[in-house]
Amino acid sequence: MRDNGGESGRGTGSGACSGACSGACRDRLPGFVRRRVEAASARGESGMTAIEFVLLTPVLFFLIFATVQFALYFFADHVAQAAAQAGARKARATADENPGGWRGGATDVVDAYIRQLGPKLVLRPDVQTVQPERNTVGVEITADVPTVFPGLDFKVHAQSSGPVERFVEEGE
Repeated sequence: MRDNGGESGRGTGSGACSGACSGACRDRLPGFVRRRVEAASARGESGMTAIEFVLLTPVLFFLIFATVQFALYFFADHVAQAAAQAGARKARATADENPGGWRGGATDVVDAYIRQLGPKLVLRPDVQTVQPERNTVGVEITADVPTVFPGLDFKVHAQSSGPVERFVEEGE
């Protein structure tokens, strides 16, 4: 028994196929609608893949470049921190023996560390020797980080200081 689109109590009465009927209700659709539905189902979702690719590719590239920028920044930060610690160690060890000359030695150690560990990551370092208190010396570094995104400006800042090391005879 075939329903010719009338109200029979079964279905929605709108003439639309829900897709679950495996084509049986397509016979109830008018001719031009049935042809469009069949053409769409034969075509599938072939255009959706290209649209999804176009929309998601910039997001994927942004995530990749952001990950690279994140890695560059944190590696440069670690290099600057290691250089500041090495400079502060040199300053602490020589400040008692050489009260006026420890600054040059500490700066030289910082420059050597940066040249060895990350000359392309720590750009234009500004090395300052600091003496916050009378018996405390240290090094402070501020430098630029290379950027993947044009127009962004990232800087790293590292500081290390500590008390001056002094040799004391056992009897003193």
